[in-house]
Amino acid sequence: MVTSEHQSSMKSTRLSKFAGLVQIPGAEDISHLKSMGRRERRAAQTRLKLFRCALQLFAERGFPNVTVEDITEAADVGKGTFFNYFKSKDYVLSVMAEIQLGKVRAALEVAEAGKRPVRSVLHDLFGEVCEEPGRSPELARALLTAFLSSTIRDLLAQNMSDGRRMASRVLQLGQARGEVDPKLKAEQMALQLQQSLIGTILLWSLRGEQRLQTAVEASFQHFWRAVAVKG
Repeated sequence: MVTSEHQSSMKSTRLSKFAGLVQIPGAEDISHLKSMGRRERRAAQTRLKLFRCALQLFAERGFPNVTVEDITEAADVGKGTFFNYFKSKDYVLSVMAEIQLGKVRAALEVAEAGKRPVRSVLHDLFGEVCEEPGRSPELARALLTAFLSSTIRDLLAQNMSDGRRMASRVLQLGQARGEVDPKLKAEQMALQLQQSLIGTILLWSLRGEQRLQTAVEASFQHFWRAVAVKG
């Protein structure tokens, strides 16, 4: 007979293999949640916990092979709790979109402050956006597959559009400060920035020959050479 303690041990062993892959900040570390009250922060923390557990399972089993029940078991919450926060398994990915969008928003705020070169701001952004998918090729492939097949594609597309708009603003600031070629269209450069990042993550997830950060650094250098003022 398999005891409940043994089942719990088996579950912990199964998930511990991927426990280090996902280290998303707590709710209190996400800027737009800092003004929330205690009850709202607790709800946000539960949402992030579900998200972390889901990513671990997506990396282990692949997105199509994970059920809502798997996620709630790993997060140790009831199925009803899951649906308090997400319409479906696909909507778990909206948290990733929010985190990534938050990084672009933070980069824009730094650029607007004017205390650092735009090149430095964009360099850091390249690395930060790749932090979560860079924890393993398996996780990156699971995320990319899920985004492509997800029923929340319109929501993700809107987040991409918002991120592109903010990146465009950063590049416009670079143009105003003499760092970025003023002859180039900021919107097109922002699109190329996104394409560079997504393409780098995709190719790395398929090959896994080096750390993602190494590939991202090379991609940033190519991108900056293409947009920087020549002279």
